[in-house]
Amino acid sequence: MNKAFRKHLTDGEIELIESTKPANLRGLDEDDLGDLHDRVRRASRKYRKLHRRQASQQVRRDGSRGAASAKNQRSGVKAEVFEDALARVSRALSKAAKESAAELKAERLAAAASANSRRPASTTRSKGPSGAGRKPAKKRTPVNKKKNASTLAAGARRQAKRDAR
Repeated sequence: MNKAFRKHLTDGEIELIESTKPANLRGLDEDDLGDLHDRVRRASRKYRKLHRRQASQQVRRDGSRGAASAKNQRSGVKAEVFEDALARVSRALSKAAKESAAELKAERLAAAASANSRRPASTTRSKGPSGAGRKPAKKRTPVNKKKNASTLAAGARRQAKRDAR
């Protein structure tokens, strides 16, 4: 953040922006990054909304967007600064989430592998009565649905014919 932007920000806002610098983001875990992301997103939304509201009011007063845009610089600068900060935190949070997901997956795979290695080799799983001799279920495609409906209707017609005798 350059010095031109600093003059538009308060001390608390500068502190929040400083906490989004890459060097400060490296030391944070996923939960801390999530909290920071929420704070920065709230501030970003606040100044974006404020900038749009002020700009629309100024356009009504001045009668043109060109004249109005020059008068609404402070909230526009703040909105831009916080959007950049939000992008930095979002990238860091995404990276941390991917890393933790990879670690969790590795842990689960290791746990599954150790559970399989503890099982005795002599015992085998047998298919119970529900799995013995059954065909795999067919997919429910539109063609199969139509075929099933046609079969049911034909059976109903045969039964109706018998009942009519």
